[in-house]
Amino acid sequence: MTSFDMPEKLVGNKKAFITSSSATSLADKPITPAPIVLFAMAKTLQDYSTPAVANVPVGPAVNVGNGNFEIRTGLISMVQASQFCGLPSEDANAHLQHFLELCDTIVIKDVAQDSITLCLFPFSLTGKAKQRFYQNKEVVDTWNKCSAAFLTKFFPMSKTSALRGKISNFQ
Repeated sequence: MTSFDMPEKLVGNKKAFITSSSATSLADKPITPAPIVLFAMAKTLQDYSTPAVANVPVGPAVNVGNGNFEIRTGLISMVQASQFCGLPSEDANAHLQHFLELCDTIVIKDVAQDSITLCLFPFSLTGKAKQRFYQNKEVVDTWNKCSAAFLTKFFPMSKTSALRGKISNFQ
């Protein structure tokens, strides 16, 4: 039962509870606001589970030398036209060959060709191959390291041995 439902007898008159001495003593005292206390609020579980922009993977940091350069959207579209997914049926060597042919068509003044290639390479990947690239982005700070890591992962020695066996058993 709330105070709205209670009869007047049980609740009583509000004035009956306030005595004249308490009413005057409250009126005489000035009202001061409580001091403002600034403190760091504790983080909730949601704060820890919410992804932050700082954790979003981006490509490797590329040393571009003296200047900045811009990669045109047309070139990115050309690179994305034949993306590598990392499927067993895909040929990593053929992908690299096609990708390097596209990268050789662009020259930017005062920028090393390896820097351009390294910036464009993530656009040529998709799916698990792209996830794998972003997991190892600290290791792939040069094009030589990037291409070696790519071939090691997607063209392993077992595949090389199998192809070598097919060539040697050719009739």
